[in-house]
Amino acid sequence: LAALLGNGLIITTIAWDHHLHTPMYFFLLNLALLDLGAISTTVPKSMDNFLRDTRDISYAGCIIQVFLSVFLLSAEYFLLTTMSYDRYVAICRPLHYETLLGSRVCLHLAAAVWVCGCLYALLHTANTFSLAFCQGNAVDQFFCEIPQILKLSCSTSYLRELWVILVGSCLVFVCFVLIVVSYVQIFRAVLRIPSQQGRHKAFATCLPHLAVVSLFVSTVIFAYLKPSSISSPSLDLVVSVLYSVVPPAVNPLIYSLRNQELKVALSQLIPGCFQKQ
Repeated sequence: LAALLGNGLIITTIAWDHHLHTPMYFFLLNLALLDLGAISTTVPKSMDNFLRDTRDISYAGCIIQVFLSVFLLSAEYFLLTTMSYDRYVAICRPLHYETLLGSRVCLHLAAAVWVCGCLYALLHTANTFSLAFCQGNAVDQFFCEIPQILKLSCSTSYLRELWVILVGSCLVFVCFVLIVVSYVQIFRAVLRIPSQQGRHKAFATCLPHLAVVSLFVSTVIFAYLKPSSISSPSLDLVVSVLYSVVPPAVNPLIYSLRNQELKVALSQLIPGCFQKQ
């Protein structure tokens, strides 16, 4: 409910207030859409199963859930990389901001994020469900998670999935390097700003994005790279909740607390809605 309310308010506010029709808020709107999709892919089905006291999901439903989960998570990571570039241009090359991030460029970047996420999800899903499964059909998780599905595959057949994981690891590493390089340049530029007020304003526009990136990357890395020696069903469940449920719920709070423009627009939107009612 927190994720639905927070992301829904951000989407509505940005769409309603023309002062927020800038590249930064355009990418933030896309992030809110991805967060809404990510949490809607896993949580409603698990809630329905809990209320009906069952753990069933159809084979087709599991395929769709895997595709959407990989698509939305990978697209969100690509989008966070794009948002770091937006902050880099805004702070390090402000005079060229309108040229480097015009409306057409932003649309192309957003389209590339969604298309790349979709293509990677298609590749990952097709390879996962082309495996031979010989270890039963019970996924020990509250949604169809690829690591848990791979545990059901035959010991030799799952090796075909390794090259897809390798491609994904390379993409993750490249995006991570781009984010790090962007923020190194940003911090160098901010520290050269003579006034304390200017440095504070620059940091205020970057810290929410940096916090969201840190939360997303740390939870996903721990979920997929934690040692098998400390793996257990209860820990796997907690970690999956951390990267699939917590970021979509917390991201709107992080951005709204540190963003004065968004808070002002939101305060104007809500009274307006009440007056119309």
